[in-house]
Amino acid sequence: MDTKTTLPISEARKKIFKISDDVQKAGRHYTLTEKGRPKAVILSAEEYESMVETLEVERIFPNLDKDIANVKRAMKRGEWRKWPTLYDLKRSWGMADRVAEKPKTKYGVRSHYKTASKKKSR
Repeated sequence: MDTKTTLPISEARKKIFKISDDVQKAGRHYTLTEKGRPKAVILSAEEYESMVETLEVERIFPNLDKDIANVKRAMKRGEWRKWPTLYDLKRSWGMADRVAEKPKTKYGVRSHYKTASKKKSR
């Protein structure tokens, strides 16, 4: 345990405002002890939410590193051209009534933009 950020709960009670300001710094947290044993940790709300979100992503995508590697290989081989668009997926899910008109290009992105012609002043 880091002695700088490990405090007995009784001492932390006296310094709670200082601690709450200090944990706003990136990577900073305090371990509170009772009878010399860790009992609680104080960290910023932002850091806590980030940790919870990371755990949720890891739960949903347990093989994320492998999935990313597979997508990169597929991109190099050009397989992405065969992948369904969002429009195709919504139609297959029976959400056609919620789908806007099918885009004119396969992925809904133009490769160039037409500019309006300038009118000649007379």
